[in-house]
Amino acid sequence: MGVKTMLPNYELGFYALVVTCAVVYSGSGIFEASRDSMNRKAFRDGIKPGWHYFGRKMDVADFEWVMWFTSFRNVIIFALSGHVLFGKVCSMTVPQHRAVMYMVYGALAVLGSMGLVYLMIILSHCLVLYSVALAKQKWLCYVAGLCCLASFKVEPFGSWQSGFVTGAFDLQDVLFYGGSTFTIMRCMSFALESSEKEEGIYSIFDLLKYNFYLPFFFFGPVMTFDQFHAQVSTRELRRKDEEMKNIRVNALLHVGAIIAVDIFFHFFYILTLPSDLKFVTRLSDWSLAGLAYSNLVYDWVKAAVMFGVINTIARLDHLDPPQPPKCITMLYIFAETHFDRGINDWLCKYVYDHIGGSHDNIVKELMASVTTFAITTLWLGPCEIVYIWSVANCFGLNFELWVQKFFQLGPFAKLEAKMSGAMSRRIRAAFGALNFWAIVLYNILALNSLEFALLVTKRLLVTGFPVSTLSIWFITYCGVQLIKERERILAIKEEEEKGDKAKVE
Repeated sequence: MGVKTMLPNYELGFYALVVTCAVVYSGSGIFEASRDSMNRKAFRDGIKPGWHYFGRKMDVADFEWVMWFTSFRNVIIFALSGHVLFGKVCSMTVPQHRAVMYMVYGALAVLGSMGLVYLMIILSHCLVLYSVALAKQKWLCYVAGLCCLASFKVEPFGSWQSGFVTGAFDLQDVLFYGGSTFTIMRCMSFALESSEKEEGIYSIFDLLKYNFYLPFFFFGPVMTFDQFHAQVSTRELRRKDEEMKNIRVNALLHVGAIIAVDIFFHFFYILTLPSDLKFVTRLSDWSLAGLAYSNLVYDWVKAAVMFGVINTIARLDHLDPPQPPKCITMLYIFAETHFDRGINDWLCKYVYDHIGGSHDNIVKELMASVTTFAITTLWLGPCEIVYIWSVANCFGLNFELWVQKFFQLGPFAKLEAKMSGAMSRRIRAAFGALNFWAIVLYNILALNSLEFALLVTKRLLVTGFPVSTLSIWFITYCGVQLIKERERILAIKEEEEKGDKAKVE
């Protein structure tokens, strides 16, 4: 049935009330657990002094978040502010050469932060993959690129290369592996796009301009070469209507999100609590489910803030970067689950869609998803927990297609055709609720630990059955219906906008 099927307003109101009450109830349980565990010895490393005026400590278990706003804060502000000012001057004076200016500034920033040896390592990989691109053979580009990526992610090759970088500071490993792996992904994109170019090949300077664009260098997102090259080659720089207003609004939203997370971490210790399984077992099923879900929401917020700040700077440079990830609250389909849309776009273009085609064939879909998650495993760094995460999410992605194909068979298709659109939507939402929790359980593997994921699964499906299992399923069903309603409204708006454009043309 179509996505535009509408449900009665009173039914949607009931769903909203149920979800709101459940979130408040679950949140109150997490708040009480956070308050009671503030001074536990087991939490000393994850909870540090915070707002002593309010008698609250702060959850500092997330290394990345603490890194951004303590040791790396001044570096970020200095480097990116310099890039914005430098980029503005270049856009005003030499817009036709702005990509070269970005490259020079980015290379100097990498040299100043990581040293000459690191810069030479990066340039050597760029040169290797550029040389491979000259052959214009896609298979060779894939092999060389994945081997270069493995040289940073597989031991002892990664330690061997990092050992060349002299000196030591808190962020050396983060910047080393971040810049290196994103460089390989960009170089592979360059090589693959060059192999498709009908005449000649892009120059080595095109690759260097692409790779050393500073906002994307260390932390992404990955913007495919064809998009980047087309956008930085534009000489006439014009802003869309109200573009600067939207940039300012987004910047303020990101500042607000940072403040909100800081406040949240003083009252809800969602990252530290899962580290003590003995304490977590005392929580109610509702609080445990809320804790697992909150971890995914936080990880999305973190990704949205990081990529949002970078994307804001890229838009100031007249680029259209990959969008931030879709909020986990709005997801009940594995195919839309990703926390880095740049990597997702890269994988879809060069691997998943390339092998899977229209994604209707079960065998091709299996081959495409297995290959995609194999490369993702290498990208994340092969280890036991990454293997389990990859297998679980690969299975979930394929299981969606299997279930879809199964219910498209004659008897089920005829049965659904006899139903009203509203009833079809309710049945689909019930299955979507199951999928929603599969996404949550599969992804907390990577965000927390295998033990915590197994504990949540056992409590929700075994010891909590049938009361907790069915009640949480129903609440999730209500949430999925609200998501579907939002999708319905967006689909109508999109259709209206297309109609308006057609009339104008």
